[in-house]
Formats: sequence, structure tokens, C-alpha cells
Amino acid sequence: MAKQGVKTPSNRSATAPGRPAAPAKPPVVAAVPAEPKVKRPPFNPVKFWNEVRQEARKITWTSWRETWITSVLVFFMVAITSGFLFAIDQVMGLGMQYLLKLAQS
Repeated sequence: MAKQGVKTPSNRSATAPGRPAAPAKPPVVAAVPAEPKVKRPPFNPVKFWNEVRQEARKITWTSWRETWITSVLVFFMVAITSGFLFAIDQVMGLGMQYLLKLAQS
């Protein structure tokens, strides 16, 4: 049992009078093994072109009719949206003109 006021090794501070501070230990870092280099085969443009053609054959293209209908619907929605935004712009413009006339009077 330690007496009060007596410094024992367990309660002695690192910077006790008359003692130099203990040097800080560097953090332990585990060595990470380098990843092995993966050897890739050289680029072959003929093989690449053949693979591109194979992938292109898998594509399901839309019919002319489906493309036409979709285009007409997009045009229709753009016309509706532009008309709506034009109407909102006109209403807000009239409101601003009214407010500016009130501010001048």
C-alpha cells in the first residue's frame, strides 16, 4: 500500500522534477505488402472491334412508329409547358406593373 504524498512508479508523472521527459514512441505502422503487378495483354484493335459489334447486336432498337409517337408527345409537352410558363410570366408582369403604379402614386 502506497503512502499519501509518496511518489511510486505507478503514480509518478513523466515530467517529475529532476527527470527529463520520456521521448514519445513513434506509432507502430503495420507493413502493407505491395499489390502484385497485374500483367495485361497488349491492346488488340481487331478483337476490340469484334466485341463492340457483338454488343451492338444485343441492342433492342425502337421502331420508327414508336420513335415518331414519342417525339410528338415530347413536342406536345414542351408546347404545354411553354404556354403555362408564358401565362405565369404575364400574370406576374401585370402584378409587378400594378405594384409599381401604386408605389408612384
